[in-house]
Amino acid sequence: QVQFTESGGGLVQPGGSLRLSCAASGSISHIVITAWYRQAPGKQREMVAKITLWGSPDYADSVKGRFTIFRDNAANMMYLQMNSLKPEDTANYYCGVIGEDGSRAIESSWGQGTQVTVSS
Repeated sequence: QVQFTESGGGLVQPGGSLRLSCAASGSISHIVITAWYRQAPGKQREMVAKITLWGSPDYADSVKGRFTIFRDNAANMMYLQMNSLKPEDTANYYCGVIGEDGSRAIESSWGQGTQVTVSS
């Protein structure tokens, strides 16, 4: 089972940017859908973006126009570029595999997450 490790989080001011990285423990060239998701204390887990093996992305309405998801399959990496960050984006961000139905999370692939805090 391929597992993922997130990095790149930190403290950033509103309007700032961060790029999160997701490193896979093995090849992702056979994994059809991967995704970024987030969860803040007291809030439901939210899938923020997903991407197919061939590069087709999808985004939650809350991040459209601000976040970009992309994969480097040869390097076994996935990224989330976050621009125009808002305090509402504050959460622990995770990455992992999504089932080929496009929605089912494969929990065994998830990392421990990386914390993003947007505050002045």
